Amino acid sequence: MVQEYQSPVRVYKHPFELIMAAYVRRFPKCPLIPVFVDSEIVSENQSKDGSTLVTERRCVIDIDAPRLLKRIAGVDYLYFIQKNTLNRRDRTLRIEVHNETFSSRVVVRECCNYTVHPENEDWTCFEQTASMDIKSFFGFESTAEKIAMKQYASSIKKGKEIIEYYLRELEAEGVTFIPRWTPPVVSGTTRAIPVKGARNGLDSKDTELVVGSPDDKLDADYIRRYLGDLTPLQESCLIRLRQWLQENNKGKIPKDQHVLRFLRARDFNLDKAREFMWQSLTWRKQHQVDFLLDTWERPQLLQDYYAGGWHHHDKDGRPLYVLRLGQMDTKGLVRALGEEKLLRQVLSLNEEGLRRCEENTRVFGRPISCWTCLVDLEGLNMRHLWRPGVKALLRIIEVVEANYPETLGRLLILRAPRVFPVLWTLVSPLIDENTRKKFLVYAGNDYQGPGGLVDYIDKEILPDFLGGDCMCDIPEGGMVPKSLYRTAEELESEENRLLTDSIYKSASIFKGAPYEMLVEITEASSVITWDFDVSKGDVIFNIYHSKRAPQPPKKDTLGAHAITSLGAVNTQLIDRNWVLGKDYSMVEKALTCREGESVQGSHVTRWPGFYILQWRFHSTPACSASSLPRVDDVLASLQVSSHKCKIMYYTEVLASHDFRGSMTSLESSHSGFSQLSAATTSSSQSHASSTISR
Repeated sequence: MVQEYQSPVRVYKHPFELIMAAYVRRFPKCPLIPVFVDSEIVSENQSKDGSTLVTERRCVIDIDAPRLLKRIAGVDYLYFIQKNTLNRRDRTLRIEVHNETFSSRVVVRECCNYTVHPENEDWTCFEQTASMDIKSFFGFESTAEKIAMKQYASSIKKGKEIIEYYLRELEAEGVTFIPRWTPPVVSGTTRAIPVKGARNGLDSKDTELVVGSPDDKLDADYIRRYLGDLTPLQESCLIRLRQWLQENNKGKIPKDQHVLRFLRARDFNLDKAREFMWQSLTWRKQHQVDFLLDTWERPQLLQDYYAGGWHHHDKDGRPLYVLRLGQMDTKGLVRALGEEKLLRQVLSLNEEGLRRCEENTRVFGRPISCWTCLVDLEGLNMRHLWRPGVKALLRIIEVVEANYPETLGRLLILRAPRVFPVLWTLVSPLIDENTRKKFLVYAGNDYQGPGGLVDYIDKEILPDFLGGDCMCDIPEGGMVPKSLYRTAEELESEENRLLTDSIYKSASIFKGAPYEMLVEITEASSVITWDFDVSKGDVIFNIYHSKRAPQPPKKDTLGAHAITSLGAVNTQLIDRNWVLGKDYSMVEKALTCREGESVQGSHVTRWPGFYILQWRFHSTPACSASSLPRVDDVLASLQVSSHKCKIMYYTEVLASHDFRGSMTSLESSHSGFSQLSAATTSSSQSHASSTISR
C-alpha cells in the first residue's frame, strides 16, 4: 500500500535569502537530526548568470530500527539521493529526494519547495510532499512501514525547529540581512534591470498574513489557531482530503473545521473519511441543507412547545444548548408536525451549532469545534417511551450521526428518573462509541454538588430552573392540543422528505369490510407491538393466529355482481370457510375503541406462524369476527359516510431478546399528553397489554 504525505504551508517570517543561508548550514551533517549521519556533494552546476544552482547530494541515514531487522536486511545505513534546484531570480528552492538503498523493494519519493509568500515578499513559505511504497521487505513489510512513518513524522516535526535554530545562529553572528540576487550588469549599461519580487516599498511589519481562505493552501499557523494541534500525519490527511474535495466536489466545499470532524470520526483513515464525507455531501446537496438556516422558518408550534434553545457557553467556550426533554410532548410534536419538520428543526440546530462554534473560535482565540448539550429530564416518564416516538428519535439520531460527526463535546443529563435506563437501552446502540463516552448522567439533585454542573458551566450563567440566577429564554413545553394533530395522509404527503418513509400509516374500515394486517412470526416469544389512533368512528380490535398462510381472495371474486371498482374495500385475510377455534384462534380479547382514543399495547407470541391484526367497524350488534363483506354492506359503505371508520396505526415486531432488554418501554401507559380531557377510559374488555387514552 502506498503511504502519502502532504504538509500544510509553513511560513517563516524571514526573507527567502536569509532562509537559504540557514538551510545550507544543515549540510554536510546536522547534529539536530541524529539519524542524518552525513552527506556528500555528487555534482554541482550553476548557470552562466549565476541565477540557478543545481546541487546533487548523497545522504546517509541511520534509521532507528531493531538491530535484528538491520541484520536481516544486511545494511547499517540507508542512502538517499537529494537534488536541490535553487532559482535565485525567482527566489525558489525545489528539493527532490529518492532512495538508493532497496530501490527495487521500496520506492520513496519526496519533494519540498521553498517559495516567497504571495502576500508578503519578505516571508518564506515551505511545502512538502512524500510517498512510500513498500513492495517487499523480507516479510517485514508492515514493521518497516511503521518504523519509516514514525521516523518521517519525527523529522517533519523538527524541520522548522532546525531552520529557526540556524536563523538564531546567524543572528548571533550578526547576520540579519542578505541582499537579493541581482543579474550581472552588462558593460556600458546604466539602467537597472528590474528584479522579480522587488519589495515595491512594502514593509513586512505592515503586512499581515492572510490565511485560511478556502481557495488558499492551508497554513500551519492557521491550523494551530483555528483547528488545533495536529500531528504532521493528521495535517497531511486534512490537506489531502481538502484537495480531493476541491477537485471532485462541484458544490460548496465544507469548511476546514467540518472536514476535520469527519477525519476524527474515522481515526484519520483517509479512505474511510473520504467515503463518509462524500455520502454526507451527497445528502446535503440532495436536501439543500446548505441553505437550511436561510430558508427554514420554525412553525409556531415549535416555538410554543419545543422546550430547547441556545444558552451562552460552557467553561471551555463551547456553545451551550439546553433541552428540557421531560417537559416536551414528544408524541404531540410527532403527530402535529411529522418527522420531517422535527428533523429539519434538529438539523437547523446543528447548522446553528456549527456557526456558533466558528464565532466562539474567533471570540476566545482558540479552536472550538463542538458544543455542550444540557438535557433536563425532570418530568420524564413512561409517556416519553411511546414506541413510535422513540423510533422517530432513533431515525433522527441516525441522520445526525451520519452528517454531523464529532460535534458533541459533552452531554450533561440532569435529574434522570428511574425510567431513564430503559430509554438509554433503546437509544445507545445507535450512538457512536466515542460520543457515548461524552455523556455524564446525574440522578436527582446530584448535579448541584461537587463534580456537578459548576465544574462545566460558570455559576453566573446557570439556568434559573436549575437553581441558577440566569434567565433561560426557552419555551417551557407542555401538551400539544390534539386538535392540532395531522392526519396520516397529510404526514405521508410531505415533499422533499429527509426520511424515506413515515412512521404512521392510515387505513379505512367499512361496515362489513374490516381492515386486516398480516404479521409472520418465525420465532416464538417474539413481540408484536402496536400504537393506533381512532380518528373517525368506533372500531373493534382483534388479534388472531393461524398456522397456515391466509390466501387473499382473487380480484374478480365480486365480478359476478358487476362491481368494477372496489378500491376502498379492504382485502380480507381470514377465509370465509375458516372455522374459529379450528383454522385460526383469537389470541387477545376483542378491544372496543371509541373515536378519539389512542391505543398502545403489545403481545408476546406463543407460537410461530401467521398473526392477523384486525380492525372492524363497531356497531350494535357487532359483526361476526369471521364475517366477509356482503355486497349490500359494501355498496352501502361507499355511499354512507357514517359506515366508515379511520385509524392511524403503527406496528413493529421485536425479537424476544430485544424485548427483554426493553420490557418497560413496551408496557402500556396512560398517554396523558395525547388527551383531549383529563379523563382516561379503559374498555372493560381491554386486555392487560393494551391501554387507551382519550
